[in-house]
Amino acid sequence: MEESISAADANRNFSQLLRGVREEHATYVVTSHGKPVAKIVPFAATQETSEAAREVLLARLDSQPFMNIGRWSREELYERG
Repeated sequence: MEESISAADANRNFSQLLRGVREEHATYVVTSHGKPVAKIVPFAATQETSEAAREVLLARLDSQPFMNIGRWSREELYERG
């Protein structure tokens, strides 16, 4: 269950939001002037999502061939332009 809540309401009812996240595993999208700026999710869900994303990234990197592009000079690394 993902519910949208204004930043002002989230500020006024923060302890209730945390209780909802803890007890009901609720997810809240905090908005400012109608635009989403943050998401409050249960910690375990965030950790599981991060672990799944890491696995997908590592699998993708493993599938890509290694390319030797040579060495770069310090000037080339910091070149602006």
